[in-house]
Amino acid sequence: MANALLEITDLHIHAEDGTKIINGISLEINEGEVHALMGPNGCGKSTLASTLLGSPEYVVENGTIKFKGEDITSLDSSERGKKGMFLAFQYPQEFPGVSVLNFLRQTFEARTSKEISILNLRKQMLFWMERLGMDSAFADRYLNEGFSGGEKKRNEILQMALLEPDFAVLDETDSGLDIDALQVVANGVNEIRSSRPQLGVLVITHYQRLLDHLKPSHVHILVEGVIVDSGGFDLVEKLDSEGYEAWL
Repeated sequence: MANALLEITDLHIHAEDGTKIINGISLEINEGEVHALMGPNGCGKSTLASTLLGSPEYVVENGTIKFKGEDITSLDSSERGKKGMFLAFQYPQEFPGVSVLNFLRQTFEARTSKEISILNLRKQMLFWMERLGMDSAFADRYLNEGFSGGEKKRNEILQMALLEPDFAVLDETDSGLDIDALQVVANGVNEIRSSRPQLGVLVITHYQRLLDHLKPSHVHILVEGVIVDSGGFDLVEKLDSEGYEAWL
């Protein structure tokens, strides 16, 4: 029997100004599973992603989030990261003055509570950068400063590979990517999954194209803060051909 990684039970979320966004979501993701969450703009997808990783912008007014059996609803982002959760942002931030290499070293040591040498980290980075089609010079550039959209997204997957999380949320990782960049990013995610078969993934997206590569076993449709339908990949195909009208 598969072990539950993430258990969301009757989750209700509002913004800091009191606006209700998520209206009672329950969801379970087991080890090794890929779940896709789809829905129209403004339905609460990114709010859910940010809340799962402990963003202070949103308030859980009811319900629980459990990770590997532990209630993490009240934990902050850094504590959740240390426990093995990872979020690939829709809009990665720039960090002027902080190189990719130093950022990853600090993040790795915070995540694992272990020291890692610059040499060892650089070797690991070069291994994954080659697979993600990234120039090795990126290691010494300032994090996301002057990066194209595709470079930022590849860098997020690079972080995911090196930090070795147990559960990852990919929040619209495909947005702004051309076909070639999308293929590289998707291949990178699949390589990570091959090396870590127990990894659980929640993919948040508007489009079928990324899911064609990642092949989620479970698909959920979110409308106005509620999961209105769940099923297999056939839901993606129905959505691609019919739009959201069937669920509105």
